[in-house]
Amino acid sequence: MARKIAVGIDIGSYQIKVVVAEHLKDKPNPQILGMGYAESRGLRHGYIISLSDAARSLRVAIEQAEKTAKIKIRKAFVSVGGIGLGSVTSQASVVVSKADSEITELDVKKVLEQSERDIPASQSANRKILHTIPLQYKVDGKPVLGRPHGMRGSKLEVRTLFITSLEQHLNDLIQAVAEAGVDVEDVMAAPLAASLVTLSKQQKIAGCVLANIGSETVSIAIFENNIPISLDVFPIGSTDITNDIALGLKISLEDAEKLKVGTDGEIQYPRKKLEEIILARLSDIFDLIEAHLKKVGRSGLLPAGIIITGGGSGITTIEDLAKAALKLPSRIGTLSFGAHLGDHIKDATWSVAYGLCIWGLTTSDDASLGTKMIKQGGGDLMKMIQRFLP
Repeated sequence: MARKIAVGIDIGSYQIKVVVAEHLKDKPNPQILGMGYAESRGLRHGYIISLSDAARSLRVAIEQAEKTAKIKIRKAFVSVGGIGLGSVTSQASVVVSKADSEITELDVKKVLEQSERDIPASQSANRKILHTIPLQYKVDGKPVLGRPHGMRGSKLEVRTLFITSLEQHLNDLIQAVAEAGVDVEDVMAAPLAASLVTLSKQQKIAGCVLANIGSETVSIAIFENNIPISLDVFPIGSTDITNDIALGLKISLEDAEKLKVGTDGEIQYPRKKLEEIILARLSDIFDLIEAHLKKVGRSGLLPAGIIITGGGSGITTIEDLAKAALKLPSRIGTLSFGAHLGDHIKDATWSVAYGLCIWGLTTSDDASLGTKMIKQGGGDLMKMIQRFLP
């Protein structure tokens, strides 16, 4: 019997991470076979500026993962991040086609296609749809709880979230992976991949925001009623904090990085000035998050609060700063998918790569969720998320 193995590749601005995982019948959670990482080269703010440099970095991480997993990596699931990632919400309505007014799969398909066509040209130009997520259906103006299939009415409406990527960035990403000798099975927005292993079903139902503070970008995904309702990426990250500390205290970047995460007690520095520098940049980050929450009408209204992941989550006092700035509960994200992962993955910076493995193993038997997202620009993401969660 063939082994069920999935490979997840997370291409970040700071590091490229590769995780190889296998699904075993007698274990509830996938077992990690191997991991690899390398310094990212040829990337800026999450998008590729040098295909050859990015491919070389990828090969280093892939070879490391192959060595520890003792298998040859030929195909993988890949995350899409960076400032080219974004989301747009669209609404549409159609007249129910059947004479007896019963809503069918065809009606649902038609209204989703219409909502895609109704995306403003300014928000769809040069962009590829990665995920199509229905947020709410209405039948004759009344909200539907769950699926509208089988209900009766004359008009079907839908509000849909489309998660998109700049097409050029997506094509470069796929090409870089191909040049590293690996076929791309499918792609997924990095914040959604991370959410599979850092957020619980309870948090997603109550309402929360997952914030990944990377080296050059901050990505956020807002969840409510167990589905993502908004996503955005900002061109600011923890490297900006390091640079501010180096300039403000006139020290090297290496010492500034150590001070930022509180790992070097030997460096002499004015503590108050350091705190002011860090607070100023973190305030900029949380101001951007708060502005987005206001834009989608969720400011101060997410009971499960903000969950912070990424390299920037190691900054001391970041939880308290987030709580004060956003007026929400705050905590540092951890991998919640299986206690046994503590032996393999020490922090949530690996959550995207591991989440991709979970997704790959969950969808490997479902052809409708295969390379459909790359080739056709859409996928039944919600079917996978609901099947995966307990």
